[in-house]
Amino acid sequence: MPARILEGKPIAEAIRAELAQEVTAMDRPPRLVALMAGEDAGARSYAKMQAKAARAVGIEYELRELPVDLSQADLMAAITEANSDYGIDGIILQMPLPGGLDATEAQAAIDPRKDVDGVHPLSLGLVTAGRPLLAPCTAQSAVRLVEESGAELRGAEVVVVGRSVIVGKPAALMLLDRGATVTICRSTTRDLAAHTMRAEILVVAIGRAQMIRGDQIKPGAVVIDVGMNWTEDGYVGDVAFDEAAEVASAITPVPGGVGPVTVAMLLRNTVEAAKLQRG
Repeated sequence: MPARILEGKPIAEAIRAELAQEVTAMDRPPRLVALMAGEDAGARSYAKMQAKAARAVGIEYELRELPVDLSQADLMAAITEANSDYGIDGIILQMPLPGGLDATEAQAAIDPRKDVDGVHPLSLGLVTAGRPLLAPCTAQSAVRLVEESGAELRGAEVVVVGRSVIVGKPAALMLLDRGATVTICRSTTRDLAAHTMRAEILVVAIGRAQMIRGDQIKPGAVVIDVGMNWTEDGYVGDVAFDEAAEVASAITPVPGGVGPVTVAMLLRNTVEAAKLQRG
């Protein structure tokens, strides 16, 4: 029986509806500022998506475009300025940055109370401690989709393919905190299929087009595909969707699965950041 498709749009709509009510009850709307340098098409598209979604729930959104040839010092100054502005509740640094700039240093300079992307070392540390405040948005999205699948997490065998600090590691930790037994794999894992084939829940965020095939998936598994890879046929995930859909019980599409929920989680982090700063 073909898998149930876990569409992200209705889940994102439900999250936005909740947030719109919360924003209405606040003393003033939260304000989100995005810093972007360069002309990366993906970053610009994501910024437009952020702006539209934010305004739909009553969040004020501002895109600050920085010169493509800015120095690291200029970037740090822009972050410092946004940190010190009490009218700004959330800051996101659009990726990728132009070559020569240190993204890690820049993200660590964002006030952790305004780190709506959830990538500050303090934000990541709190995820590790099981006390997430502003966790990485994509990791939150993956976990929410697992929960929406209806799968029982307590005691479940979960495999996360991908070890990034913004998806793989935090998603694994959050699933661990929900009672799952979690294995993290990477591209160099020996006999990767031996791990994925035993997963009741499989989260794939490796950044390689259709790396996971249908014969590497346990029948009846829930598959969360975080990948977004451009090919001649358009965007595809890290999982071979058609093959996987014949084996899995539920699977996220690419595009349309994790992406919309990630944007909704960015908005949720913005609202939470505003509450944090306003007491």
